[in-house]
Parts: sequence; structure tokens; C-alpha cells
Amino acid sequence: MEEESLSELFWAVARRLRHMSHETLQPLGVTPGQVRALKVLARHGVMRLSELSEHLRIAPRSTTEVVDGLQERGLVERSPDPADRRATLVALTPAGTAMSENIRAERGAQGERLFASLPERDQAELARILAALRVPESE
Repeated sequence: MEEESLSELFWAVARRLRHMSHETLQPLGVTPGQVRALKVLARHGVMRLSELSEHLRIAPRSTTEVVDGLQERGLVERSPDPADRRATLVALTPAGTAMSENIRAERGAQGERLFASLPERDQAELARILAALRVPESE
């Protein structure tokens, strides 16, 4: 039997985490793209749609669709930018903040369940290695 490469093992674990995340998000009725937007807004606060697009690294039209879905659920609100009436600001509502915190807690619990089989020393070493490989993100 052929041994799996490091990258194959990494992608297998990433798929497992993604599957676990999907199971968590499905009952909440939010998409992964919406979760990313909630995360950005929770981290950076009120911002223009164009800034959110940059953080998400998606086209402005796609950002509008993501925000539309979140607004329909009462998780974000739009308001005119007082500095530029042509621009729109997006902010989390209290429900959006609660949803963001809930998702973060659920994902943290998922990670703990997944990595619980590793001794604490191995978990710390894995965290160190992944942090070294991580590319800085804007989200």
C-alpha cells in the first residue's frame, strides 16, 4: 500500500473539517460565503460594501448578493455612508453579532472534537506548524 503524501493528508483533514463545518452551518441557514462576511464584519466593524469585497476577495456584485442574503435574515443592515452618499455601509445587527459568536463557538468545538485524539503536545506542535505556513489573510 502506497503511503499518502503530506499534501494529500493535509487535504483529507481539510475536507473533514469542511464537512464538519457544513454540518454545523446547515441548521443555521447560512452559507460559507455568508459566514466569511459575518467574520469580517465581526473582526473589522462597519465598512463599505467595496471594502467588504476586498476582504472577501470576491467581485462587488457577489458581495452584494452575500449581503442581500444576510440582510434578509436580519443579520446585517445597510446605511448610507455619511462621507459619501454614493457609498453604502454594512454593519452587523445584534442578531448578526450573536450568529457570528455562535458560529465561532461551534467551529471551536468542532476543532476541539477533531483534535482531541492528539496529545496536547502534538496539538501545540501542529498549531505552531500551521501558523508558520499560514499566509496572512485580510479577513
